[in-house]
Parts: sequence; C-alpha cells; structure tokens
Amino acid sequence: MKHLRFAAFVVLLSLATMGFGQSDAQKSFEQLKTLAGSWDGTVKTNPPSPDIDNKHVQATLRVTSMGNALMHEMRGEGRPDDPITMLYMDNNQLTLTHYCDAGNRPRMVAKPSSDGKTVEFDFVDVAGSTEYGHMHHAVFTIVDADHHTEDWTFMLPGDKHVQAHIDLQRAK
Repeated sequence: MKHLRFAAFVVLLSLATMGFGQSDAQKSFEQLKTLAGSWDGTVKTNPPSPDIDNKHVQATLRVTSMGNALMHEMRGEGRPDDPITMLYMDNNQLTLTHYCDAGNRPRMVAKPSSDGKTVEFDFVDVAGSTEYGHMHHAVFTIVDADHHTEDWTFMLPGDKHVQAHIDLQRAK
C-alpha cells in the first residue's frame, strides 16, 4: 500500500510540474520581450529600393497589457509611415498582427525555433484590402542583448515580393 501511495504521489507531482512548464511559443514570447526598448539601425531591401535602402530606421518595442502583449513600432528616415505590430499569445500560439500602412492587418503565427534566438512568423490571414499588398512573413533574430535583426517580406499584387532586412542596435 505504501508503494502505491508513493507511486501516486510521484505521478501527481510529475503532472503538476508539467503544467508549470512553458510551451515553445511562450518561451519565444518571453525571449522577444527582452527586446523592449529603443533601437536604431539601417534597412536593406531585395529587390533594391533606393528610397528605402541604407536609410536610418528607429524601432521601439514595449511590453504592455500587463505583460500580455509586445508592441513594435517602426519609423524610417524620410518615410511618413509608422506601422504598428502587436505580438501576443493566442491560446498556445505566439501570434503577430501587423497594422500595415497598406491599410490592412495581416496575422501571422510563430513556428518553433531550434536555436532559441530566432522567431519566425508565417502568414495566416489578412483583414482589410490587399489592393496594395500585405506583409506576409517576419523573422526576428536576437544576436545579443544589444543587437537584433528583423526580416520582413511584403507581398505585392501579382505574388511579387519585397524583402527588407533591418539590422538594429539598442539605442544608448
């Protein structure tokens, strides 16, 4: 009888411990929250876009909503746009909604990262018009506490795309 109670105790303890573990999505979200702050950098596009390439970019990331969301805001030198991206847990999925200058709101979901420093988001759907295109893919790579990169893919009408690589350093 003692062995049975001990075995039941071990099983219950194991189940309780599993409930406190974080999912890969939650771990990625916690990692992205470490990017909170102000960032400066430059952007490169493919295919090249002279009005964007090598321009100064400022990004601000802020943990908000009692830690339940990460707000990402980016401004580019000489550009009137100011897109906002919200990252949050939706059930057990790390989700990104991009409030785009093209007048729509694409939604993407993160897939697990093998290295723990890269979070890649794949397109799920979009609300609003796609007449001018929509953001289709995003990758955040944390190099270290003061350096990260962002790769964004914008899908143009006709299934053409523009990729932007942004190299960011924490603002001092």
